[in-house]
Amino acid sequence: MDARPLIGTTTNNHHQRRRRVAGKSSQQPKRQQSFSRAAAETYLVTRLSFTLLRYLGVGYRWITRLVALACYALFLMPGFLQVAYHYFFSSQVRRSIVYGDQPRNRLDLYLPTNHDGPKPVVVFVTGGAWIIGYKAWGSLLGLQLAERDIIVACLDYRNFPQGTISDMVKDVSLGISFVCNNIAEYGGDPNRIYLMGQSAGAHISACALLEQAIKESGGKESITWSVSQLKAYFGLSGGYNLFNLVDHFHNRGLYRSIFVSIMEGEESFEQFSPEVRIKDPSSRDAALLLPPIILFHGTSDYSIPSDASKNFVDGLKQVGAEAELILYKGKTHTDLFLQDPLRGGKDELFDHLVTVIHAGDKEALAKDAMAPPRKRLVPEVLLRLARHISPF
Repeated sequence: MDARPLIGTTTNNHHQRRRRVAGKSSQQPKRQQSFSRAAAETYLVTRLSFTLLRYLGVGYRWITRLVALACYALFLMPGFLQVAYHYFFSSQVRRSIVYGDQPRNRLDLYLPTNHDGPKPVVVFVTGGAWIIGYKAWGSLLGLQLAERDIIVACLDYRNFPQGTISDMVKDVSLGISFVCNNIAEYGGDPNRIYLMGQSAGAHISACALLEQAIKESGGKESITWSVSQLKAYFGLSGGYNLFNLVDHFHNRGLYRSIFVSIMEGEESFEQFSPEVRIKDPSSRDAALLLPPIILFHGTSDYSIPSDASKNFVDGLKQVGAEAELILYKGKTHTDLFLQDPLRGGKDELFDHLVTVIHAGDKEALAKDAMAPPRKRLVPEVLLRLARHISPF
């Protein structure tokens, strides 16, 4: 009997075992790296929470709010755990890509599974009362949009007291610049970039957008990105006039002294109030450079009343900018961003975003029409309890 085939088989089996062992050993560092990142992210979130407590104080009002917040998070925990698992361990998520030289100049990318051509891109700026904003807060939106072949870049930025409003605006502008100039390397289409912000993130991103338009209209400053590179701006549950918000936030627990410190004094209110600044005659040319602006707001939002978006849209239209307001009757500050996406199924806000982003792309719109309903992540009873107890 010829032994050579047996020897060859034995050698091949030996190599296959070595490859399997090598594969397992290469996976171990990746898993360890993911657990390390998870620990680091958890530490950061905890530190942000204590920072918030230190500045707000621990009176009766905030003890009750913290208890409500803990219960709110507990009711939504089934969904949060599923999203967190994908955030830390999915190959579709590229975490903490550096876009600048400041400690919080990082962004997360959520990438579609298929690579059949350049994808549209959403640059997303999360909320967090200018104090506890964090890029991971956008993970649910990022994962769900990635399922529709849309790349999402969630920007992190310096929060108070690490930075004040001008630092936040600079960070966000730098992050937008990074995406505009580098997203093609990750499969994004640099000609289809959208800017979106939620709550405080809507305010910061609107400030960055208007500041950039003013720079370009002056024509004297060098720029690293242009408002013309943005197809549209989406503002979700944002506030755009600090003069109208300072007393409202004070009554809700974000005290005037803290708010004024975040915004660098009352003398800076006009500079960081897009609704006010857009009406300044010196900003008229800048208004004409702005991309289409679509603002979304719930009529039962008590954190930032929907009039904030209505007034901003009215101001934009007065100066010739293209602006649209979409109100959702009975929706709260967190319904549109958390409870509705966690509920799964049909979501008006999500569907509207996808329709605007895929406008003109018949193939993408056809895929959207055939897409299965989004998965429910939290039972309805827990969603209703969370909505009832929400401190927002």
